[in-house]
Amino acid sequence: MIKEYLKKIHPKHIKIALIVLGTILVVLAIALGVIYNKRESLLQQALQQIKKQAQTDYDLYVKIDKAYFSGFSTVTFEGFRVVPNQREQLLGVDYLDVTVKLWPLLSGDVKVSALNLHDASLSFVKKDSLSNYDFLFKQKKADTTQRGTKMNLAELANKLINSVLYKIPENMKLANFEASYVDDSAKQIITVPKAIIDDGDLSSTVKINGNEAVWHVLGRVRPSKKQLYFKVYAEGKAVELPVIKKKYGLTLKFDTLETDLRKVTMNGGELQISGGWAAKNLVVQHWRIAEQEIVIPQGHIDAKVLVGENYIGLDRSSEVKIKKLSAHPFGKITFKPHRTVELGVEMPEIDAQDMFDSFPHGMFDNLEGIRVSGKLKYHLDLFVDLDNPDSVRLAAGMDKKGFRINSWGKTNLAKINTPFTYIPYEDGKAMRSIDVSPNNPNFTPLNEISPNLRNAVLTTEDPSFFSHKGFVIDAFKMSITANLKAKAFKRGGSTISMQLVKNVFLGREKTLVRKIEEILMVWLIENNQIVSKNRMFEVYLNIIEWGRNVYGIGEASRFYFGKHPSQLNVGESIYLASIIPKPKTGLYPFQYDGHLKPYLGGYFRLIGGIMARRGLVPRDSSSYGFYNVTLREALRPARPDTLQVDTVKPDILEEELKEAKSFFERLFGKDKKDEQQD
Repeated sequence: MIKEYLKKIHPKHIKIALIVLGTILVVLAIALGVIYNKRESLLQQALQQIKKQAQTDYDLYVKIDKAYFSGFSTVTFEGFRVVPNQREQLLGVDYLDVTVKLWPLLSGDVKVSALNLHDASLSFVKKDSLSNYDFLFKQKKADTTQRGTKMNLAELANKLINSVLYKIPENMKLANFEASYVDDSAKQIITVPKAIIDDGDLSSTVKINGNEAVWHVLGRVRPSKKQLYFKVYAEGKAVELPVIKKKYGLTLKFDTLETDLRKVTMNGGELQISGGWAAKNLVVQHWRIAEQEIVIPQGHIDAKVLVGENYIGLDRSSEVKIKKLSAHPFGKITFKPHRTVELGVEMPEIDAQDMFDSFPHGMFDNLEGIRVSGKLKYHLDLFVDLDNPDSVRLAAGMDKKGFRINSWGKTNLAKINTPFTYIPYEDGKAMRSIDVSPNNPNFTPLNEISPNLRNAVLTTEDPSFFSHKGFVIDAFKMSITANLKAKAFKRGGSTISMQLVKNVFLGREKTLVRKIEEILMVWLIENNQIVSKNRMFEVYLNIIEWGRNVYGIGEASRFYFGKHPSQLNVGESIYLASIIPKPKTGLYPFQYDGHLKPYLGGYFRLIGGIMARRGLVPRDSSSYGFYNVTLREALRPARPDTLQVDTVKPDILEEELKEAKSFFERLFGKDKKDEQQD
């Protein structure tokens, strides 16, 4: 077939083609010859340019004793040093030779095929506020030629990944390499006596602080296929970097850790990165995560990261697996034209007992040992436009099928139904024991608490308490909106159910794990009718803090007003409800004559107006009992010698009142009277 095709071509054309091809080969041979003869001078010129650029852009001094070609495409360096200006030496290499691939050079890509390095050290040093690596955080001078160009995150990420992969050799010999970190409080030395990559197969030994620990690293390196696999394990004990715990308070250790970069592709302008991580006996602990160590015997993550022109995302096919529990997290952060965040997780249907058995040890203490039956399924989906906080969309829920609790484990959540002892804690210390039963003279049954107080607390803390099942999605959405507008955490979305569980079972720990455990425990109580709403509200009012060492409505009513809870009027009830979020400030709003400071008048009109609209109190055009609140005489502050000045700044008070009013208006809607005024 080829012969027939050649017969159709005119001999003259074949001759011309051969002449052109021959000419190209001759020119190429001459060019290679020139380059070969001039390569030493070209190398020195390139090194001078590198030295100049390092000094100009980063204030780094690069020193090289010798640099020469030791093969056709191999460059050898002897006595290579990198020293930041007036800082400790960053990098020192006694001997290094690098072999690059020739064909990629024709397109401008420098790909390393082999590397031989020995007697080298990389030292990160920080003394006081000065470090020898702060140049990493300095921005280069803006390139005016790039102004106005459109940044493409996918292309940028692809170039970065390629630049890293191209520098990973498929053959390497490394001996006596040391990396260290030293600052005023910590020191960590990592020594690699030997590391070898033989045709892509990696093996290495790593020593930590001398012989304090010995790690082993195995792997496969296929940079041309954009594939990497590493496995790290230790001899005799877990892999751990003590410097992380010392500097950041984070305990992180494991028996075996594997990481796998499987695929990197550019598809329709979107960079897709697929990989995975696996760990055995992973231990994590940080004061923001959990107070005790969380142990994951076996965990696995498969992730597909998506990078587009203006977004970074996690595909829904990603999976996190712990024992038999599987979940699919997903998310997307978009930077233009609007800054938006999408986060979520889907947990496929699973046997309920398998789910509880899969929770890591130390994560949910109160639920350890629980026995359940049936099936569970969970989903969470959150979206918010950061430039438009009112755009928050949130959907979440746990679906159950034939679910039931057969027996409690470490903690019996049904204990709320019976008399029990409540112990409040402050800064980890037990304050005192409170008997939650009629045997306590301060315990007040729900039907003996003034309806004014009950309604005021429900209005301010959880208006739909008697109709929801533990959570109010709209309240969570409004809290997220309020916090985004304030650019700080100003308001939570806790219901009375959540506050009750936190107080009775969890104390005041403010960790991520405790919040998740709180949500799960509330779901168990509310969705399985473990405790009635009336009993939950009764216990809540009898144990929450209402002031310094004042617990329960019985104590609070007598402490502030010398009354039984059944005698509380509207004003006293609104006041008591107002201090629940900040109970220790309970006495601050009062003046020397026992009356409330004027700034609270607006709050009373706000809450009283909402209660009136809901038919809970008669409409009052002025104060809703504001002027009828009188503190017990023994607690009143001394009368000042001069005109009393409120220590709370009016602008702060007005701002807080404005935030509260905005929140309650979104929750209940505007009063018609207010709308007319607007």
